[in-house]
Amino acid sequence: MTTEKKTNMKVKKTTTKKSTSKKGKSDEPMVKVLNVHVNPDNPRNGFFELDWNKEFVNMLQQNGYQGESEEQIVDGWFQTLCRTIGNEQGINDIAGGYVQINRRTDGKTEIS
Repeated sequence: MTTEKKTNMKVKKTTTKKSTSKKGKSDEPMVKVLNVHVNPDNPRNGFFELDWNKEFVNMLQQNGYQGESEEQIVDGWFQTLCRTIGNEQGINDIAGGYVQINRRTDGKTEIS
């Protein structure tokens, strides 16, 4: 019997407040990590809670990221970011398993 290790990484989108920038000025692309949750029983598992604006999504689209929703576009970027960090640390992601994406009804996305 073999046991499979599963890394549980989730990305959640929270609701953003309307922009308070001065009239006539466009917002800069923005993404924030609002919270990082780590499972104390298994620190390999946890999730990031992210917030972003439309300008950030537009920037990602201009740089080749695609998806049917903002969440899919940001998910693609976040996965690339995580892979890049892992590669810089010498972690090989080939045959690293699969990623399960769960789109929730509250507008948040979980990735595990």
